[in-house]
Amino acid sequence: MASSASASAPSAATGFGLGLTFDRDGLVTVVVQDHLTGEVRMVAHANLEAVSATLSTGRATFWSRSRKELWEKGKTSGNAIAVTRVLVDCDADCLLYMSEPAGPSCHTGAPSCFFRALPRESAAGEGGDAKGEIDATPQTLLGRLEAELEARKTSTGKKSYTKSLYDGGAAAINAKIEEEAGELARAIAGEDDMRVVSEAADVLYHLMVGLRFRGIAMRDVLAKLDTRAGTSGHAEKATRSV
Repeated sequence: MASSASASAPSAATGFGLGLTFDRDGLVTVVVQDHLTGEVRMVAHANLEAVSATLSTGRATFWSRSRKELWEKGKTSGNAIAVTRVLVDCDADCLLYMSEPAGPSCHTGAPSCFFRALPRESAAGEGGDAKGEIDATPQTLLGRLEAELEARKTSTGKKSYTKSLYDGGAAAINAKIEEEAGELARAIAGEDDMRVVSEAADVLYHLMVGLRFRGIAMRDVLAKLDTRAGTSGHAEKATRSV
C-alpha cells in the first residue's frame, strides 16, 4: 500500500486524541523498543497512514523514504515486530513503539540496529571512524549481566566464583539462592536500606546464575511477569497447574 509523504505536513493526527507534529515531509521519527528488556531495536520513520496502520493492526508499520511507500516490518523477512502500545514524546514529533520482536530487527541480521560504539574521541569530533566499532555488548544492565554469566561457563573454577557454582551444579546453586534469600528476608525485617539493596543484588545475581545453568533466558522470566500484570495474585495462583 503506497501513500505520498511529500504533501504538506498535517498539524494533528486526527482521531488519535492528540496532535502529532510532522516534519516538512509529513513524517515523525519512530524508535522501536523491546517492551520487556528495554533494548532499542531500530529507528525508522512514519507518516500519518503508517501510524494509523500500526495502531489498527498492532504490527510495526513505517514509511520508506527511499521507496516512497508504506512498509510493514517482517512482511517479507519474517522478522515481524508486534507493537504493544505507542508512546509519544513531549514535543509530539517522535514516537516510541513498545514492541514484541520476532527475530532480529536489523537488516544485517543483528538483533538490534545499534551494535556499533563510537570512541570517545570520535564522539567529541576529534577523529575516529564515524560508523563506530562493532560492539556486541548488550544495551541493558540485565542483558550485560546475563551475557557475562554465560561467558563464565568457560572460565576456570579457581578464578571464577560463578564457574565454581556451575561446576557445583544445581545443589550448589540452590544452596546459595536459599542462603541469599534468607539474608534478604532478614535484612528487610530489621536492617538498613543499603543492606536490603546489597542482599537483593546478591539474590538477583544467584537467581540469574541458576537461570543460565538451566539455559533459561531472563526475557522468558520477564515475559511471565508481564502475563501476570494486572491480575490478582490469588487469581493467578489458582490458574497454575502446579
